[in-house]
Amino acid sequence: MAFLQLTIELGSTDPAPVEEALFAIGALSVTLEDAADDPILEPAPGALPLWPTVNIKALFSEATPPHSVIEALHTQLGNTPTVYRFEQLADRHWEREWLKDFHAMQFGERLWICPDGQRPNDPNAIIVDLDPGLAFGTGTHPTTAMCLQWLDEFPPQGQSVIDYGCGSGILAIAALKLGAHRVHGVDIDPQALLASRDNAERNHVSNALTLSLNDQTLPTADLVMANILAGPLEMLAPRLAELTRQQGKIVLSGVLTEQAPAVQNRYATWFAMDPITTHGDWARLSGTRLAPPK
Repeated sequence: MAFLQLTIELGSTDPAPVEEALFAIGALSVTLEDAADDPILEPAPGALPLWPTVNIKALFSEATPPHSVIEALHTQLGNTPTVYRFEQLADRHWEREWLKDFHAMQFGERLWICPDGQRPNDPNAIIVDLDPGLAFGTGTHPTTAMCLQWLDEFPPQGQSVIDYGCGSGILAIAALKLGAHRVHGVDIDPQALLASRDNAERNHVSNALTLSLNDQTLPTADLVMANILAGPLEMLAPRLAELTRQQGKIVLSGVLTEQAPAVQNRYATWFAMDPITTHGDWARLSGTRLAPPK
């Protein structure tokens, strides 16, 4: 079965009424896309994560006349989209089609993130099976990549780990694959916990992963990792310090390079901080928990 695809360039216009109108006139599916390669990092709880400028794509049956779609949209919305285009799409295996641009990625010496069952030609590879999904964290973003590289360089063999803001569970699973004894993941988004659980089961490490929507029951850990944003990291500094055992390690990311010194200074109260690591516009911070003052 082929399809008629309509793409509308919305810019900064609210897409919700257009999406509703498209379904009302018979769209089979509606997809929102970033129009300008702007990343979404960490939306506020309950917020719909959207880009500053958006394209919206709708699929209709092949026999749908394009002019009837535009006329029906005009009736629904009271106006006609100004920038749009139609194209015919041949039927494909859509569930896997969007994965074609994702490939096995290496982080450090041994750690690999492998989508869609791919395998590297490396007998010593430690593999995390993970397809890109809805929850943040696939290894493609520099913040995640830097955390994975740290884990590969300093594998948490036999250690307890907290993944604070676990997203897809990629850091938690990588820590377990690299020898962690136990990982506790926490996230404010229930969808993230579902993704983390599914990914852990896929990687056969779910028995060693505990997931929670809040941090009230977290034990202290040998390693605490938090790949979120600078503001929350600064706010959470006392709590993350409390969760890190004496001489334990902390790894922080999701921080822009210009924000890194302020975050570093905030954590220096509790940690002996390492030099800042950067990747493009992003930074990673790490440190060792100091003994409490006598």
